[in-house]
Amino acid sequence: MSIPLPLAFAQHLARDRRRSVHTVRAYEATAVRLVAFLQSHWGEAIDAAALGRISTADLRAFLAMRRGEGLTNASTARELSAVRAFLDFAGVAEPRIKGPRVKKGVPRPIAPDEAVALAEEVEEDASEPWIGARDFAVLMLLYGAGLRIGEAMGLTGAVLPLGDTLVVTGKRAKTRMVPLLPQVRDAITAYVAACPYATARGLPLFRGAKGGALSPGMIRVAVRKARVRLGLSDRTTPHALRHSFATHLLGRGADLRSLQELLGHASLSSTQVYTAVDAAHLMDVYRNAHPRA
Repeated sequence: MSIPLPLAFAQHLARDRRRSVHTVRAYEATAVRLVAFLQSHWGEAIDAAALGRISTADLRAFLAMRRGEGLTNASTARELSAVRAFLDFAGVAEPRIKGPRVKKGVPRPIAPDEAVALAEEVEEDASEPWIGARDFAVLMLLYGAGLRIGEAMGLTGAVLPLGDTLVVTGKRAKTRMVPLLPQVRDAITAYVAACPYATARGLPLFRGAKGGALSPGMIRVAVRKARVRLGLSDRTTPHALRHSFATHLLGRGADLRSLQELLGHASLSSTQVYTAVDAAHLMDVYRNAHPRA
């Protein structure tokens, strides 16, 4: 008995493409959703031969369904990327369809699912699985803990084993303690397990392909390529993840003094900029949701 196409696709990604567990799980889920949609849409079982009949209209209908479930442009672009990989695996010529576009405009915080989609896309595009795990962990630190990219690059093996908090050395050699979300801790742990280089106390935690300290420029380049594929604004940079961390905390009720400590700002005036950013975000919500806006 042959195995289902989505499962065969997942096995191919893990065995032949050596993709991360996270990527395999996400891409398999997309394949399962597409097959289920086509079964309902066409009223028949879907095998490789049936999949070969998929049209641009079918694919647009699937993406429209997913957008109706709340996907943003970035998540939709990731879904389309997974669909393309699945169809290629099944030997199906991909129907021509353009990914979603993002309007350029005033800087806005990156939505949580966009931040994760960006990190996943960077991970997926890495040349080696351990490099993908590394880049994913770095971006999760910037978004999940509000670190500056230089602070993340400055971490050493001394932070291991990880606990619920992380001591970070920021500007002017000032140290601060930041909480580590389980997702961030898991991402770093997965990277350390996959990294081919030692993580001794005096050595950089994040290593380059040849074993030296990882350059911030490498992360910036990876993010730049990923944001183009996802259709995100050119303002989507590694530092923008830190801004989003701050804005989302403020929007959920964090006070400015606590936020100042988490970000490592020397003065409260540096933190107060996020009140303006949050007000702009609230106006977006109002305009999109209010029937008379």
